[in-house]
Amino acid sequence: MKSLKRVLHKLRQNGLKITPQRRLILELLVNDDSHPTVEEVYQRVLVAMPDVSRTTVYNTFRELSDLSVLTPVHDLSEGGQRYDTNNEAHHHLYCVACRKLIDIDRDFEGLNLAPEESVGYQIVSRQVTFYGICPDCQATEQLTTRKAVDNNA
Repeated sequence: MKSLKRVLHKLRQNGLKITPQRRLILELLVNDDSHPTVEEVYQRVLVAMPDVSRTTVYNTFRELSDLSVLTPVHDLSEGGQRYDTNNEAHHHLYCVACRKLIDIDRDFEGLNLAPEESVGYQIVSRQVTFYGICPDCQATEQLTTRKAVDNNA
């Protein structure tokens, strides 16, 4: 995400007031590269502001998405819509075990559709997601497997 100062300026330019709730949500998002769901951010907001409604957080995410400050990450799992604070063109690695999602800052040359493959669509963006098992989950799986082998020996 751009700096907090720049995002606040963009909100003001678009006629949105900087309420304490919006400021807190932005502060939570500014350095968050975990691709959180609205619900995850709502739970963090409640720690500091127990009276904030879920609707306020959802509305703030919608506003930030409308202003292209946040970008939805398309359908990865049943955990809810996740949002990306990195608006630069990039791709993702997704762990199918723990749901960790990380950015890949690399382009893939030649990843385009031929006109006949796009069947008339005008392509406006592209996003590649690689699905796998992260090193932490692999290590946990190896530990679990070793313990099972040791217990059966």
